[in-house]
Amino acid sequence: MAKYRNLRLAGVSLALAATMSAPAALAAQTPEQVAEAALRAAPVWDGHNDVPEQLRERRKDVLAGFDFRDTTRTADPAKDEQAMHTDLARLRKGHVGAQFWSVYVSAALDDQHAVQATLEQIDVTRRLVAAYPGDMQLATSAADVEKAMKAGRIASLIGMEGGHSIGGSLGVLRQMYALGARYMTLTHFKNTPWADSATDKPEHDGLTDFGRDVVREMQRIGMLVDLSHTSEATMMDTLAVAKAPVIFSHSNARAINHHTRNASDTVLKALAANGGIIMVNVFPTYVVEETRQWNAARAGEKARLDALYIGEPEAAAKGLKDWEAAHPMPRGSIKDVADNIDHIVAVSGIDHVGLGGDFDGVGTTVVGMEDVSTYPALFAELARRGHSQADLEKIASGNMLRVMKAAEAYAAAHRADPPIESPTAF
Repeated sequence: MAKYRNLRLAGVSLALAATMSAPAALAAQTPEQVAEAALRAAPVWDGHNDVPEQLRERRKDVLAGFDFRDTTRTADPAKDEQAMHTDLARLRKGHVGAQFWSVYVSAALDDQHAVQATLEQIDVTRRLVAAYPGDMQLATSAADVEKAMKAGRIASLIGMEGGHSIGGSLGVLRQMYALGARYMTLTHFKNTPWADSATDKPEHDGLTDFGRDVVREMQRIGMLVDLSHTSEATMMDTLAVAKAPVIFSHSNARAINHHTRNASDTVLKALAANGGIIMVNVFPTYVVEETRQWNAARAGEKARLDALYIGEPEAAAKGLKDWEAAHPMPRGSIKDVADNIDHIVAVSGIDHVGLGGDFDGVGTTVVGMEDVSTYPALFAELARRGHSQADLEKIASGNMLRVMKAAEAYAAAHRADPPIESPTAF
């Protein structure tokens, strides 16, 4: 009997050990392991990458001779060009499973040239994706994204950066959607005739009546409304009109960095009520308050030197170079990006934050996030701060997937609504 009693006790001990092993194993996981598990379950869906802009500026949209598998040797000091931030190898290393490619064109272009340039940017993006069928897959829906991720390909979506891309025409907007564009940023650095930018003199106090129609028509057809680069008045006007979730494809928290293009707590609360998402970027000027202050100080010093050395541009330029050497720009680090994410979570909730790196659209990044391969380090920092694997999966792509599905559901419910019409300009 003692023999069987000992066996029963041993069985109880093994059962207890089994029930305790899972929590103990979880507790023993390092932040890096938590991050890795999250990213394998839910790869990053990045809201904004400017590779198409690089192709236009560096190569005039000619892909012949361009190897997207490795762009680490694309620096050209003679042209003041640094190496690109993005290639297939580093996207894989960064666990990027879906990417909105930005088809940005200069806001200084007139309507007709902006529309043409946007069409050319869409074309080169689609050609780039088609050139690597084993690694990339064009995606125009949430279902496409899920299918591509399941197949191990990088879902490639198109986002237009700036409302000037439609030339003031709802007809052009609808045709851009037909070509695959799935979001449009309402403004860039300058106002449009129908919406105020964060970095231009206020002209409309937000959206005009036509601007409200742009938002309504975007949501009717299922194109995501992007509020990055817009003024707070435009943000709030849009959130008041929107019936489906909106996005910020590459923005941060204004409470952390007071740049006018970042979202205030008032906006973040309205965004949560809307069901939308803000996707945090890695550009120091938008991430780190000390960098924003440095830029202001540099601008002041430049103005002083230009006034001091009127007619002597070389002396003014040397003076500014000396000032920069004595006052290096603070770049911040991964921790600053995590601070923005934590603040957004505190105000909006875990369901309303994602990532939009702005890689290849900026000249510098925070330290530790120099290219698209570095996302695991950010997720490890978030895990170190106590974010669970479930939280990390939402930040990586779960939240963006939910938002796109909601936007598509709204469009499906309004498919029978007639298109909003507006008179053509000429």
